[in-house]
Amino acid sequence: MKTTQRQLSSSFTKLCERLSSFRNGEDNIRDLEAVFAYMDANKDGRVSAEELKKSFNTLGDQLSDEEAEAAVKLSDIDGDGMLDFEEFAQLIKGSDEVTEEEKKSKMMEAFRMYIDEGEDCITPRSLKTMLMKLGESRTSDDCVVMIKAFDLNDDGVLSFDEFAHMIMC
Repeated sequence: MKTTQRQLSSSFTKLCERLSSFRNGEDNIRDLEAVFAYMDANKDGRVSAEELKKSFNTLGDQLSDEEAEAAVKLSDIDGDGMLDFEEFAQLIKGSDEVTEEEKKSKMMEAFRMYIDEGEDCITPRSLKTMLMKLGESRTSDDCVVMIKAFDLNDDGVLSFDEFAHMIMC
């Protein structure tokens, strides 16, 4: 049976969509390279199904063995059972045809990843927490500065509209 993206977990599919839908060009490639480097735990230049699964666990999401295997099989062009960067990028990019409504929905989904439960904005604390989950250690002051760069109304937090503006810049 042929593996399709529909067989992958919704969390994995959502990650792929988030990574592929916001920006094009050089910034997107750098983002993909950073994600690939993070997932390539043993630094051999390839991501195995096990590394993919462990990366998801680290980020607080679950990916079964079967889902991780299906994700690798989906783009494993050379048949070695692993994803090199080009194969990984192809898996992430998937379909490029995304409507404006889908983009907004995906941005909202990404926005929610950065907010604390019960909140409706990104605070320096929630930004710091998410960056730590992604392996990026920043001080609280760093997070204040990052937010200030896109805080259009100077309230010290990022609303969804400010977040969307940041993503589109």
